[in-house]
Amino acid sequence: MGDTTDGSSAAQRAQEDPRETETRGLFGRLFDALTPDEDEGSARARALGETLPGLARLQYMRVEDVAIPKAEIVAIEKSAELGDIVATFRDSGYSRIPVYEETLDQPLGLLLLKDLALRYGFNGHHAIDLPDLLRPILYVPPSMTLAVLLRKMQAERTHFALVIDEYGGVDGLVTIEDLLEQVVGEIEDEHDTEEETQIQHEGPGTLLVDARTPLEDVERILGISLTEGAEDEEIDSLGGLVFVLSGRVPVRGEVIAHPTGLEFEVVEADPRRIQRLRIHLPKALRDAAQ
Repeated sequence: MGDTTDGSSAAQRAQEDPRETETRGLFGRLFDALTPDEDEGSARARALGETLPGLARLQYMRVEDVAIPKAEIVAIEKSAELGDIVATFRDSGYSRIPVYEETLDQPLGLLLLKDLALRYGFNGHHAIDLPDLLRPILYVPPSMTLAVLLRKMQAERTHFALVIDEYGGVDGLVTIEDLLEQVVGEIEDEHDTEEETQIQHEGPGTLLVDARTPLEDVERILGISLTEGAEDEEIDSLGGLVFVLSGRVPVRGEVIAHPTGLEFEVVEADPRRIQRLRIHLPKALRDAAQ
């Protein structure tokens, strides 16, 4: 059952912008859990925390832990023509793209695909007034916790933020999806390719493993426990274990040591998640497996 104590205000919000009703329902419960000021709020926080164990990550993880680096930001220059803008949206698959003047360190605002389509459509080469279409961008420091960022996104009614460094330059970007993935796991969309979770034996003492592989599957194959000393952590996948061991998303080629003597080599990764890992077994485990 939902909370009906604020039914009139919820109905008013839905009437103002019905597109945000579903999103606000989830966000509202998250915000209640992250800011429990009363006993009832604390009870809701405990209940939601049991349902979504990853919620605690928002309290200690920071923007810099999940942000996409500056070099990978897709952006549009203010003087771009309509055809180039449409091509950028099409090629990237994004629905929101920042617009800048001269360099990305001079951002002007956020361009939404739907705003462009409603005003100009996708055909023709006539001049457009790009600055008139822009929406404000939320700017945040890399040290901000994800819980604080989530509350700011709700207050500003935005799903997008640019990360600003100590000198005022753009350091990266973060979206609401990045935050929610820390709570509920990876969110795949129509642009993601579907791959079956698998474990491949590459050779003596090495396994190539999809980072999404359930940790219990890896433990069953290796015949050892990998979570000793980390029982309090909510670890479901091999990638989650490596993240906990390193305290961040490691880069491709990095090797993370495990207390058992195993070594996890990062084969594929992007700034937000680990994708594939190579497990190197120590000699003792290789001999035991033979």
